Amino acid sequence: MEKSNKMHVLFSLLTGLIFGLGLILAGMANPAKVLAFLDLAGAWDPSLALVMGGAIAISVIPFAMAKKRERSLLGLTIQLPTSRVIDKRLVLGGLAFGIGWGLVGICPAPAFVLLGVGGLKAIIFVVAMLAGMAIYEWLEMIRLKQK
Repeated sequence: MEKSNKMHVLFSLLTGLIFGLGLILAGMANPAKVLAFLDLAGAWDPSLALVMGGAIAISVIPFAMAKKRERSLLGLTIQLPTSRVIDKRLVLGGLAFGIGWGLVGICPAPAFVLLGVGGLKAIIFVVAMLAGMAIYEWLEMIRLKQK
């Protein structure tokens, strides 16, 4: 493995660990806390809205800087989304994500954090998520072949 690739892997690992620690400290890896945030008609807990708002506010500057660059500080190509189209696929994907999040209080990143502590709920969630991703890829192959 060449030196720049090793640096990329090292920084990816470090960034993932910091992100996971942040999820734990903010309570976003706690399904009960997430479900309390989503319970608008009951004992609503707005603390995750503050966490998400803070994360968005902090990320504004790095994203603005990234838009002006072609390469990262490690020399890798920066790939930011460019589409602003809101279509049926985006809406259905957002609904599927929201329904899953609301049913179990877990989304993909916290699922991997919870998987690290070995929770059965996280294992089931990750297996279901991977199955859903495989089904999506299979349906995409069918859709592209029909074009």
